[in-house]
Amino acid sequence: MSVKNRASLATRVIHSGQEPDSATGAVVPPLYTATTYVQDGIGKNRGYDYSRSGNPTRQRVEACLADLENAQAAFVFPSGLSAASTMLATLKPGAKIVAHEDLYGGVYRLLAQVGPAMSGCHVDLVDFCDTDALTAAAQGADLLWFETPSNPLLKIVDLSAIAKIANNVGAITVCDSTFASPCGQLPLDHGIDVVMHSATKFLGGHSDLLGGVLAVSENAIDSLAERIGYLQNALGAVMCPSDCALLLRSLRTLALRVERQTTSAAFLAEKLAASAADLGITEVIYPGLATHPGHAIAARQMSNYGALISLRLTGGLDRVERVLTATRLFHFAVSLGSVESLIQHPASLTHAAVAEEHREKISIGDDLVRLSVGCEDPADLAADLEAAFSQR
Repeated sequence: MSVKNRASLATRVIHSGQEPDSATGAVVPPLYTATTYVQDGIGKNRGYDYSRSGNPTRQRVEACLADLENAQAAFVFPSGLSAASTMLATLKPGAKIVAHEDLYGGVYRLLAQVGPAMSGCHVDLVDFCDTDALTAAAQGADLLWFETPSNPLLKIVDLSAIAKIANNVGAITVCDSTFASPCGQLPLDHGIDVVMHSATKFLGGHSDLLGGVLAVSENAIDSLAERIGYLQNALGAVMCPSDCALLLRSLRTLALRVERQTTSAAFLAEKLAASAADLGITEVIYPGLATHPGHAIAARQMSNYGALISLRLTGGLDRVERVLTATRLFHFAVSLGSVESLIQHPASLTHAAVAEEHREKISIGDDLVRLSVGCEDPADLAADLEAAFSQR
């Protein structure tokens, strides 16, 4: 079926890669936990020999994710960072990487500290929202790596503009689309080569599995998908079958969950912005607000504005900690994208690995908190936040 005539994403999350079992008719695909498979002769098997190299359950979830991202192929990994590490392993030693300056702390550590020490790669951090600065920095680059919306400042990067800059210099592009999910944006449709996800977040959606995804565009260089698949096996970076089955189960409700979460986030962002002064909030950062500098780009390339809101609070670190521990429905914990709402403090948690001077440069201060809006009743969430923020 052509892309144009395919069913909607809300339908495909339920059916792609999830056909009823041909042997029994079961509507839920069976979980294959076997690590090894009987061979029918030398060089003769039924498609599988060892579970690291291939597994029917993993094959199903990868097929589903490739379909959702309009990709030629998708690969799942034990964590988001293992997906990122495998992507970096496709590069030659000493490669030049240009990365967005606002990144998840674990990816920042991987790019700025681990990568240079292990492979001698050179990494420049640039604001990808400044296309002039990026154009200059991208000269001679092998890879452009960015997030949109970014973590934790929710900056919006113009996908088509990045693809054009990369094409001009012959660089591969990787977009970490964890904050958006396939329900929020499709980077490959805008010319990006690879989309990455921490499947732990929206794709899993229940705070009960770790995982990572790389999905490769049909327009990427011919050998890239093959290389990632080779490295997934060679490095042993495979998601276990039980987690593959859990992820596949979770994907069935992805569209429903994201619709509820993003609608509630938009409601909360508007409500908090309207009462910011009374609640001791100096800034509400949400791409759906007209005041957000990336609002127009987000409206053009996103299907919704996401379920993450970042806030700056008055009163110093003592007040920030009181707020973080005062909410009842927003649990003070890292991660995001799950059915339960979360509140966290980037400077001390997700971005503690980021050099202090870099945090200061891009304004990740002690006053910043990040909300991940879940599937609870939005009125209850609003009341929870108002009660916590009213404490001075």
